[in-house]
Amino acid sequence: MSKDFKIYTKTGDDGTTGLVGGSRVRKSNFRLEAYGTVDELNSWIGLIRSVTGNTEVVQILLGVQNKLFVIGSKLASDEKGKKITDPLACCADDIALLEKSIDRFEEELVPLQHFILPGGSALVSYCHIARTVCRRAERRIVQLSEIEPVSEEVVKYVNRLSDFLFVLGRKMAQEENVAETPWKHD
Repeated sequence: MSKDFKIYTKTGDDGTTGLVGGSRVRKSNFRLEAYGTVDELNSWIGLIRSVTGNTEVVQILLGVQNKLFVIGSKLASDEKGKKITDPLACCADDIALLEKSIDRFEEELVPLQHFILPGGSALVSYCHIARTVCRRAERRIVQLSEIEPVSEEVVKYVNRLSDFLFVLGRKMAQEENVAETPWKHD
């Protein structure tokens, strides 16, 4: 960003926003709902990253945040903008990295025997909030894909990320020595 970059442009005062590539759409557009939810997710992950003391988790989450910026930029691109964002990758290797982390973390955890209720500590709760925001992002992305092309890898990555965040919540509970609360049905 240049020194002349201003945070406010006033161009959105009419209820529209610019996409990567230059076209403008209404702020109620499905595309904005999708990449806005990805941005919200990125903020929650930043919170988790800032409060965990686990350096391995910090590094994984930093990679996730960078990948979410890639996904957000792809979702925010019009046809012209795709030429700019196409080189940004979200691929099978990124999904595999999440899967390897899930598998490694699960090896350390007691096998799940029941549904668990979110909570136990602030950090564990942040993981579960991020997981639910991730699921919403996934729904918005799929909704967008019904009217605009969206990379299959983007959908898969966000789906796998929600699984990762669930397992991360369990891992953080274990590290903090916080008991998981089982769901008890009536």
